[in-house]
Amino acid sequence: MDAAAPELPVDPLDVLRRRRSAKWQTYPADVLPLTVAEMDFALAAPIAEALHEAVERSDAGYAMAVPDLGRALAGFAGRRWNWDVDPASVTAVTDVGVGVVELLRVLTRPGDAVLISPPVYPPFFDWVPEAGARLLEVPLARTAAGWRLDLTALEAAFATHPAAYVLCNPHNPVGRAHSADELAALVRLAQIYRVAIISDEIHGPLVLPGATFIPLLAVPGAAEVAVSLLSASKAWNLAGLKCAAVVTAAPSMAAVVSRFPADTQWRTGHFGVIGAVAAFTAGEAWLDQLLATLDHRRGLLSELLRQRLPMLSWHPPEATFLAWLNCAALGADNQARDRFLDDGRVALEPGLRFGAAGSGYARLNFATSPDILDQATARMARSAG
Repeated sequence: MDAAAPELPVDPLDVLRRRRSAKWQTYPADVLPLTVAEMDFALAAPIAEALHEAVERSDAGYAMAVPDLGRALAGFAGRRWNWDVDPASVTAVTDVGVGVVELLRVLTRPGDAVLISPPVYPPFFDWVPEAGARLLEVPLARTAAGWRLDLTALEAAFATHPAAYVLCNPHNPVGRAHSADELAALVRLAQIYRVAIISDEIHGPLVLPGATFIPLLAVPGAAEVAVSLLSASKAWNLAGLKCAAVVTAAPSMAAVVSRFPADTQWRTGHFGVIGAVAAFTAGEAWLDQLLATLDHRRGLLSELLRQRLPMLSWHPPEATFLAWLNCAALGADNQARDRFLDDGRVALEPGLRFGAAGSGYARLNFATSPDILDQATARMARSAG
């Protein structure tokens, strides 16, 4: 990454409020929304150009992801992470959530146990029952250095022979970029106990300076036990276009994906494929600017919290643009988040949405302008009393 890359600009607040996405339409106009993982930066120029060109040629039909998506993702993974991806191993799906559910439908039978590690992205709690499986929670370990995979607890759970474990790598909301040693240990457990791992790696391109993203399938031995899911949607702000990729690295796991419903390929967004291909092939310079910008926002937020809200604690994330704030000093459950919204008119994601381990926490999206972060923290400080 080019450390000298200039920061990305953000439109003024009155312009942002004209957006029609969920982030900007959920709350009244006097609320600053720092909730859903959607960024406030303009689209990368190569993506905007590719989408404009498609509209100009009235190219709005069904998606044809093969072979372009696989080639684009493989090229990006090789350049960015030194990860050798076979383009033919890439299968397009509507989004990461749909991909996880379809994998679970193939990997599990009704009532089979599937493990997750809260606090974690809220839909994890819904994907498992949607597939007809039974949810089991193995929470992250909370340490002085931050949240970590609890490998001891995971081994005990794996020993009960669940059908699968859904990993979040990097982990949302805590911002942890799991280490090579942690992932290697996880793979060994999966091999010993024959547990499939489904790795949600949507935030992989968003590992910030000072940390490294390790794709699970790049870990020795992972190919026979794991499947990865990636997307351009978080790093390039394309969630509404609907395209993600399921990646395998061994015939056994490719056979799992081959059992997806035949119509899966037609449920992917055509503009999503176009946007993803543009992002992976021509969007790296913009991504470098984004990571430099997010690194600055992370530092700015740290200083604003230190000055204005010293009763809150956090571990600055290694990845994502999400801050996981310990607000326990202001009350248990969602009390602090409610005060920030009701009194400060700042919307954060309530910690309990991420599981019981999120009691007393709130998640803040800092992928916005310095001015909005300044306004938001000032309002939060006033509401905290």
